[in-house]
Amino acid sequence: MTTPDPAAPAAVAAGHRLHPMSWLFELIAQLRQFLVPLLALVVFGQGDRSELWPLAGLAVLVAASLWRYFAFRYQPEADQLVLRTGLLSRNVRVVPYGRIHNVAVDQTLLHRLFDVASVRLESAGGKKPEAEMRVLRLDQALALEDLIRHRGATAPGSGTGQPSVADAAANRDRPEGAAASRTVLHHLPAGELLRLGIISNRGMVLVAAAFALVGQSGENAARIFEALGRWLFGWVDTSGFDTAQWVVAGTTLLLAALLGVRLLSVLLALLQFHGFTLAEYGRRLTVERGLLARWRTSSPRRRIQAWRMQEGVIHRLLDRRTLKVDIATGGGQEDARSLRELVPVGTPEQCRALVAHLLPGSGWDRMEWMPFRPATWWRLFWPSLPLVAVATTVLCWRFGAPGLLAALWLPWAAFKARRQAARMGWAFNGRLAAFRTGWWSRHWYWAELDKLQALRVSRNPVDRRLGTATLVLDTAGAGALGPPLRIPFLPLRRALALQHRLAGELARRPLRW
Repeated sequence: MTTPDPAAPAAVAAGHRLHPMSWLFELIAQLRQFLVPLLALVVFGQGDRSELWPLAGLAVLVAASLWRYFAFRYQPEADQLVLRTGLLSRNVRVVPYGRIHNVAVDQTLLHRLFDVASVRLESAGGKKPEAEMRVLRLDQALALEDLIRHRGATAPGSGTGQPSVADAAANRDRPEGAAASRTVLHHLPAGELLRLGIISNRGMVLVAAAFALVGQSGENAARIFEALGRWLFGWVDTSGFDTAQWVVAGTTLLLAALLGVRLLSVLLALLQFHGFTLAEYGRRLTVERGLLARWRTSSPRRRIQAWRMQEGVIHRLLDRRTLKVDIATGGGQEDARSLRELVPVGTPEQCRALVAHLLPGSGWDRMEWMPFRPATWWRLFWPSLPLVAVATTVLCWRFGAPGLLAALWLPWAAFKARRQAARMGWAFNGRLAAFRTGWWSRHWYWAELDKLQALRVSRNPVDRRLGTATLVLDTAGAGALGPPLRIPFLPLRRALALQHRLAGELARRPLRW
């Protein structure tokens, strides 16, 4: 996918239809939805002429795809995009550029063969995109994205409340009407892709899905595993193995499996993040990535609602971190392709520099972390007690005395809980609210006060017994990165005082999202 020249918005002609081959891509999308019914007609259809029913269904889908091509028009105007649909019953939809939060330009391998792309326009409301154009010529798709990027940044009502410090810094000393230049903020070379594959567990997810799929096949699963066993061990006589040989064989097989999963993760990282580039056009961020299929998504930086930084064990061994953001979009099936990962993998210095650039003057690197009470470790440890008790009971019933070895997990769980409690902390510096947790795998969560929508004090039965509470800080689209920003295990009086303090701050600030 070619990056357009950022010198000026490209001209987009009015009254465009979709690409002449758009009906084919629409048909493929429809076939994915109706694949199971069509297969059922082929497999279970009986009687005279039943073999024609799948063809009749395919003909209906082709007709619907052609209808959409002739019934769809889009017209970019000075400050809005006008969409016209329908032939008999006509609809006109107007989407102001300032209300478009995310622009996604997607190219599958088939798209790249035809030099076309699919464009998706998203806002913070609703579960579906504001508009989806499947498909446009690639130059038209990039020109439309470029137009929205420039017009949306200057459209009236494109933001709520006063501009942020980051927005003011981005616009400082820029002549009125001048086009924003392209600045690359982060890029993944081949070495970083290798590290990303080693760090991620994407290969394990595919392996687990494959085992689940095989497990659903009943008797076929047994035959598959039996054939796999003969292929792995058919050249040795396992009946003569002693205990040490079984341990060596099992360890070798486990290491080979782990190596295979990591190699698969590296391959997936290469396919998904090849050419990853995070670029900035004024106040808008754009991410482009992918090897066979290419994804390009663009969103205003003011739409960033919350931040998350992660550092696992392998991260620390490689001196790397991952930085993600939560963007205010409506979610839906395409949410996974939205702008989420600003730094899939990078050094701690790169992550800190990017945060300082996008949140200038926020003081993130100077946060004063407030510790939790020393007894907090017990709250982290006690969930392990019933799990270990159940596991030990089952193993002792099955294997006898050796099953007691499962209880050795408790000392490790207690040690881990103590270390995690020692590192946990929360912070508030007048502009950011933050929480950090984890020891074995570390996480940092934070959000600007101007992006908070609601404050909630939550108490479960254990909290009520111990006089503690959890302070939950909600932003638009909270939970897209996993758990929302929350500060647990606070004494009730402190949680209420902090809620009151933050509520007073929010009352004096306009909501910016």
